Amino acid sequence: MESGLYVVATPIGNLEDISRRALATLGAVDMIAAEDTRHSQRLLQHYAIDTPLMAYHDHSDDRAVAKILATLARGGSVALVSDAGTPLVSDPGYRLVRAVQDQGHPVHPLPGPCAAIAALSAAGLPTDRFLFEGFLPAREGARNNRLARLAREPATLVFYEAPHRLTESLAAMVECLGPQREAVLARELSKAFETVKRDSLEGLHQLVQADSNQRRGEIVLLVAGWRESGQEFSEELAALLRRLARELPAKTAAAVVAEWSGVRKKVLYDYLLAHRES
Repeated sequence: MESGLYVVATPIGNLEDISRRALATLGAVDMIAAEDTRHSQRLLQHYAIDTPLMAYHDHSDDRAVAKILATLARGGSVALVSDAGTPLVSDPGYRLVRAVQDQGHPVHPLPGPCAAIAALSAAGLPTDRFLFEGFLPAREGARNNRLARLAREPATLVFYEAPHRLTESLAAMVECLGPQREAVLARELSKAFETVKRDSLEGLHQLVQADSNQRRGEIVLLVAGWRESGQEFSEELAALLRRLARELPAKTAAAVVAEWSGVRKKVLYDYLLAHRES
């Protein structure tokens, strides 16, 4: 196969979610660079793939990168995989990608599962804009500072969180973003105990305090973006609506934006009536 680095998305839970292209690539490359070789070995064994594995993770030194670059320099091919989902989403793989690119080798992305995108698709929150924040800082002060900076961010916020910090993070979100801010707990996506719950931040905080099962597994937290009091959609969507209303009748502009965004047409039309002077 063509020489280069292949960035391969792997299942986040259900092993059937891997693509045929990903399987063919993992079987054909000269080497697979894995975040955790023991974890990835289970996937390879399931599909009877015997490609050699090497470790590449956030504690890898320059020797790991040098080994991959040497393979590519000989005209070989290497696949990069993380423990689950799409590599480089909340992991350090970009350093390897930059090193490969700097040496003039191609990088080929193989799209597939990603916990953040899967959670967004099932959350019921606006997706016209979203901001992926990864993991919040573990220390209370740094975590609260980060959330304070995001308090007036109008885009939907997407976080990954460790089970043992979930209760603390939700408590901090209640304090910094407000108890009534709408949010979604997406847990164990594509696995046997998959959970997607939408509630206020206070409601989710109470849920995970009362039910220890909600503090287990892989977790994505999504929080609705900030909006002005009484407004049911983001300021960015409001700006688009106002712009269209300059060129179209209000009902038509509301219908177009409603079809695109999922916000009810009456809500959008009423907003335009309330702002018709501007």
